[in-house]
Amino acid sequence: MFFHFHPYEPFLNEHTKKVIVGTLPPPRFCKKEFKSKDVDFCYGSQDGLLWKCLDKIFDLNLLYENKKEAITQRKEFLIKNQIGICDIVQSCQREKIDASDLGMSDVKLRDILGYIKKYKNIETLIFTGGNSKNGPEYFLRQILKEEKIKLNLVCKDIPKVHSFTYDNRIINTISLTSPSNAANRYIGSNALYKKRKLENKSYTTFDFRVEQYKKVFKDKI
Repeated sequence: MFFHFHPYEPFLNEHTKKVIVGTLPPPRFCKKEFKSKDVDFCYGSQDGLLWKCLDKIFDLNLLYENKKEAITQRKEFLIKNQIGICDIVQSCQREKIDASDLGMSDVKLRDILGYIKKYKNIETLIFTGGNSKNGPEYFLRQILKEEKIKLNLVCKDIPKVHSFTYDNRIINTISLTSPSNAANRYIGSNALYKKRKLENKSYTTFDFRVEQYKKVFKDKI
């Protein structure tokens, strides 16, 4: 079995309003065995699309290489925009060394509610995926169920929005289409994507994400 742990502490401060919530980065990040264009920071995989989408939306001109400057760029963007990152999984065991959420066993979760209580300005959790098994929303639902906290549906359209009450505050949750390329098959079968593709033949799965992520990170959803 491979012990897969999260190599990064939550990136939060007293001004954080929105928090990106995923599971774990690829195993090579906890082994410090980077690819040439990986960035040694949250969502730094050269194969992932989160930072590429944010780069496009905010015109950040980010570096994609294993340098301190690339890390600094991302941290400065997050601080400026009051965005934090707190993945919900602290560690797990794996039989196969990959980044699949379904491949995780003996999962240890972070105290996400504790962070919400500590950082009083947090108002939105942004999941990097939907409610599939072992995804971030799946684990939050388990935590809320144990605490007898009700999760209410606010909007069923993409991106789906829920809310719950904790620490005398209403916390919204937004479920993004995953920034992993593994989600491209799901996007291809999505009715909204098909509609956009009919309207514009050059429309891509990346465009679909950018359109959705812009609503969440830049516009008021």
